[in-house]
Amino acid sequence: MNKIIFHVDVNSAFLSWTAVDLINKGEKVDLREIPSVIGGDISQRKGVVLAKSHIAKKYGIKTGESIFSAKKKCSKLTIVRPNFDVYKKSSKDLMNLLSAYTERIEKFSIDECFLDLTYSNYKEPIKLALEIKEKIHKELGFTVNIGISTNKVLAKMASDFEKPNKIHTLYKNEIKEKMWPLPVENLFMVGEKSKQKLNTIGVYTIGDLANMPLQLTKGKFKKYGIMIWNYANGIDNSEVKNEGYKNKCISSSTTLSYNITKKEEAFKVLLNLSEDVCYRLRKLKKNCLSISVTIRNNDFKDYSHQKKIKNSTSSTEEVYNISKKLFLEMWNNEPIRLLGVSISNICKEEYYQVTLFEDKKKNKSSNLDRTIDGIREKYGENYIFRLSSKNKK
Repeated sequence: MNKIIFHVDVNSAFLSWTAVDLINKGEKVDLREIPSVIGGDISQRKGVVLAKSHIAKKYGIKTGESIFSAKKKCSKLTIVRPNFDVYKKSSKDLMNLLSAYTERIEKFSIDECFLDLTYSNYKEPIKLALEIKEKIHKELGFTVNIGISTNKVLAKMASDFEKPNKIHTLYKNEIKEKMWPLPVENLFMVGEKSKQKLNTIGVYTIGDLANMPLQLTKGKFKKYGIMIWNYANGIDNSEVKNEGYKNKCISSSTTLSYNITKKEEAFKVLLNLSEDVCYRLRKLKKNCLSISVTIRNNDFKDYSHQKKIKNSTSSTEEVYNISKKLFLEMWNNEPIRLLGVSISNICKEEYYQVTLFEDKKKNKSSNLDRTIDGIREKYGENYIFRLSSKNKK
């Protein structure tokens, strides 16, 4: 069986995460839509550019150059100091979201990771990558590139193709067309010094390296030469290291296009959010023991309420009903800007004793869940929605 490996890479991570954090706190201007950088203190003329917006890039601003130099290139440049607490939280939120798809996650850096989806019961890879990419943008507010292949090095190379917010494949039959024409310094693990040495022996593209005799690169670069020759030929047998990212929680939230002021409107949103988290939970063949609801009001204040249940569940109906109760217990009738549903205490599916009435009701709910899951799986998650009655309490 061929492996299915994803490489997920956040686009302009530090700047994107900062922009999302500021927007969530009420900031009107999106740093990604103006000339902006994350870096040091301009007043003291020190520090370097850690991340830049796409617009800042058009001014010739580069990652690693001094803030002083960047400011000379663009007098209207917005400079924001780094906030590593925000980055850590954003990275953690990303890993938690991805852990709803597989437990085989290897964090490669703060803003990128590998997923092994070989044995996951999901749709075809590109459709799954699209679902993950859209979910990250919808729930966390930033974009990612996703590379898809049968091993880690090719997945990582694929994610580095055209950016931002793209999905790319790089299977072995695509190496010659997609990877070999690239400059040799674009190959994973080939830096500036290695590039210069390779250029001196006539190697300018990844294809040049791939088609050199292995013994020649081994003689010139020893073990490193074997590694990069293998990478140029798409050979990588390393496993995705399972770092134990357990599904601490599965969450779904949405920032509303207008402020909600009626509970009936909120219930419709809660139903869709409950459907989403339970669908992901059922795909993992897991249940949950805790449900929580988060409200953000029009003053950007967040508050949440949680309930633990006796018998674990993956039922959309049950999670939805509990979510409504939690909502009513804490809502103060103020306008709502954001709603979120989260399920935690993830556990294995388990049997428990029920009455005959409960058993029939549970089976009916399970059958409905399976039917809707099947339709979502075949046609997409936006193809079908449950009907929410305005009269339900």
